[in-house]
Amino acid sequence: MYFTRDGKFIRTDVWREGKYLDLWSVPHLLSGMSVALGLYLLGFAGNAAFIIAFLLFVAYEMFEVIAKIEETRMNRTLDVVVGMASFAPTFLMASFFPQSYVIGVFVVATALDAVLSFFGWLASRKAYVLEAKLRAEFAKEKDRFTRGRDVLKKKWRKHQDRWHPSQGL
Repeated sequence: MYFTRDGKFIRTDVWREGKYLDLWSVPHLLSGMSVALGLYLLGFAGNAAFIIAFLLFVAYEMFEVIAKIEETRMNRTLDVVVGMASFAPTFLMASFFPQSYVIGVFVVATALDAVLSFFGWLASRKAYVLEAKLRAEFAKEKDRFTRGRDVLKKKWRKHQDRWHPSQGL
């Protein structure tokens, strides 16, 4: 992780936000499966389930905006697309399997989603703390540099005043 010349913090860990897709796409994929199986198990009909899922995925992306999670607009859009892309086949195929199998897959997908999201959150938190620490160190060094520069300016002015031609030799 590092700063660019213009002061932007660049994450280099595997959980960094991508322009289009990133490792966070996997939890979105698993969320689509979990929502599909959850809504299927709750007995929602097709149209209602699709609308509810879409609204849930969009609401989550809106939450990320409120939480100030920085992503590109395309990444946010693709997060919803990935969720819906895994939701649709999972919801449509769930009726072909026994309920015990559907429940098992629901539990596994939800658990994997939770575990991956937790580790992603930990990495994001670590990056946030590191960024704050680096910014504080940068501000401290900038202040030290500015004070040193001011001392040198005063010495230079004093030196110039001593040798200025208008004061005579």
